[in-house]
Amino acid sequence: MARKKNITSDKIIELYMDQVLMGNNTPHTIYAFSKNNDFDESDFYKFFNSFETLEKKVFAIFCSKTVQLLLQNDDYKTYDAKSKLLSFYYTFFELLSANRSYVILKLKQNKNKLESLKLLSKLRKEFQDYISAEIHTDKIDFKNKTVNKIQDKGFLEASWMHLLFTLQFWLDDQSENFEKTDIFIEKSVKASFDLRDITPLQSVFDFAKFLWKEKMPSV
Repeated sequence: MARKKNITSDKIIELYMDQVLMGNNTPHTIYAFSKNNDFDESDFYKFFNSFETLEKKVFAIFCSKTVQLLLQNDDYKTYDAKSKLLSFYYTFFELLSANRSYVILKLKQNKNKLESLKLLSKLRKEFQDYISAEIHTDKIDFKNKTVNKIQDKGFLEASWMHLLFTLQFWLDDQSENFEKTDIFIEKSVKASFDLRDITPLQSVFDFAKFLWKEKMPSV
């Protein structure tokens, strides 16, 4: 059979995800993977140096594709920071839901949490780049460059933890069409902005009550 010509990184990712989801799990070697899919091994190395690198890229693509879709919407450009972040979350988790089998296979079935976090390292960078570029909120000017940098870094780390927290909720969500995840996103994003703006804390309590209800065992 003739080798595939001009194979792209997207095509390699598609072939890899399909092989994993069909129950064949991670191929033993890049040579075997490329041979089974009729392209040259050297073509794989044009884009990735290992399967681990490819898997990290998959999660980063969910983020970059989300940002791409958002920026294509002229209305998005007029949104305030909270509305932009809500739009990001809803779009991001729609993409995850469309690939839920793969995401669960790589994250939920991996009992080693540190290994799961390693897979998300490129996603973390993509997401924090998005936050830095798009989500601008009022901050305290401490009149000190170093302290202001610490504040900015703290905001980025808090944003990343919030995404991880939401991801874990989505992984465990058994509601129809992941409706509870949508509620979680709405309440948690609103609460985070209310805390940041030091406004009334009703939404924070509302979000806490929702979490309590979801996590408490049924009587």
